[in-house]
Amino acid sequence: MAEIINMPRLSDTMEEGTVATWFKKVGDTVNEGDILAEIETDKATMEFEAFYSGELLHIGIQEGGTAPVDTLLAIIGEKGEDISSHLKGSTQEKEEQVETAKTETSKTAAMPDNVEIITMPRLSDTMEEGTVASWLKKVGDTVSEGDILAEIETDKATMEFESFYNGTLLYIGIQEGESAAVDSVLAIIGDKDADLDAAIAAASSKATPSAKNEAAPIKKEQVVAPETKVEKTVQATATPEAAVANNGRIIASPLAKKIAIEKGINLANVAGSGDGGRIIKRDIENHQSSQGGGVKPFVPSGLESVEEMANSQMRKTIAKRLAASKFTAPHYYLGVEFGMDNAIAFRNQFNSIPDTKISFNDIVVKATALALKQHPQVNSRWYDDKIVKHNHVHMGVAVAVEDGLVVPVVKFADEQSLPQIGAQVKDYAIRARDKKLTPAEMEGSTFTISNLGMFGIQEFTSIINQPNSSILSVGAIIQKPVVKEGQIVIGNTMKLTLACDHRSVDGATGSKFLQTLQQYIENPITMLL
Repeated sequence: MAEIINMPRLSDTMEEGTVATWFKKVGDTVNEGDILAEIETDKATMEFEAFYSGELLHIGIQEGGTAPVDTLLAIIGEKGEDISSHLKGSTQEKEEQVETAKTETSKTAAMPDNVEIITMPRLSDTMEEGTVASWLKKVGDTVSEGDILAEIETDKATMEFESFYNGTLLYIGIQEGESAAVDSVLAIIGDKDADLDAAIAAASSKATPSAKNEAAPIKKEQVVAPETKVEKTVQATATPEAAVANNGRIIASPLAKKIAIEKGINLANVAGSGDGGRIIKRDIENHQSSQGGGVKPFVPSGLESVEEMANSQMRKTIAKRLAASKFTAPHYYLGVEFGMDNAIAFRNQFNSIPDTKISFNDIVVKATALALKQHPQVNSRWYDDKIVKHNHVHMGVAVAVEDGLVVPVVKFADEQSLPQIGAQVKDYAIRARDKKLTPAEMEGSTFTISNLGMFGIQEFTSIINQPNSSILSVGAIIQKPVVKEGQIVIGNTMKLTLACDHRSVDGATGSKFLQTLQQYIENPITMLL
């Protein structure tokens, strides 16, 4: 089935893009991850990669051509596929866009020349809305290009958002803790004497339909003169903010702030251990412990109490994707139990090498990757009209974080050594918990592993991480009586459960994959041959 590729929005202010160079021509084979073209935005020239595999059937914007965001850029599909309906639809859509643009232009209020409208940026490919975790500038502050304006929480991470303009922060459209759709008005920067009424009216008329529908209306009352804004902020803000920056502001994560408020801890008395002295969750917990646990509120016997926690962008996205996977992909499960005596001896001998340390999880990742090379049907993706088998193995490794779960990807896991896999997984886990992973490091998985063995869980099932067709759940290694050569002895075993999408992976296919995996894990020396 043909996939439509539109002109991407590669920066928060990008309204149109220019194709600087095409790296593929019509008729070329395109693989997921190939660089299709270089796109020139209002800020930089950036490489644009393909998210689909197939043949490049159509190029909608030639080199040197400029077009608005969401204009047809290219079509990728199967060789010889009829795309006439897509081209016709694109032509009609362009005509409708032109008419709509004319209508909207007539309605759009004039934007003052000495202001810049800052909108909620799209900081990941799947981001639909963002939450302002913290503002690092306040109304009336001078802003220079490159200054960090705010921390924006997306569905994948909390990221710093910098200013591309110089001027005074005249208006904040989304307060700390509030969420809004991508392209909603985030802030206005400009000259101190700018006409704010005109700027707000123009910003309202320029907002995208989704932003207009989902974001709170812009009200003039929200704009406070710089000389009074600071005073009002001091009066209204009784909560601690968070390591001291150059402007005297304490820097802390949103979760640390929340816990500090609940525990009645003054952040000014807390030493931060995060990046740049940033106060994070463990600093609050360690401070409370050093102070004798803090003062606990008295709860009368029999009194019911609840705690409400707003769903983070990550939690919302996890819920949406897991529900979609569970209710669209027909799951079935294959459970096995492997002997781990040889794996334990192999790991002990491997770790006896100086400066070398691997985990059982590293062994499972490597063994799984090698088994997938022999069973590409398990390493596949379902489409309504086809099944795509991946000949490369990009292993998603589930990592638990405070807000839920992220899945960084070990690219070409079958080609990496055990120490290389171990170092990469460890690095991903550390940065995932600090929300420092980039979107690119969490994209492109062909198979996923979820390991709860370190928590003592012996057996469990997982929901498939779409668009993968399968996910492997790994339990703890336990000692138990086993039968060997007709004798009952103490052995070490580990249970694994393979969840499969029955549309793309049949039961026999999944079973043969597990047999190959068993050979690698129970005889790990074969992974080195």
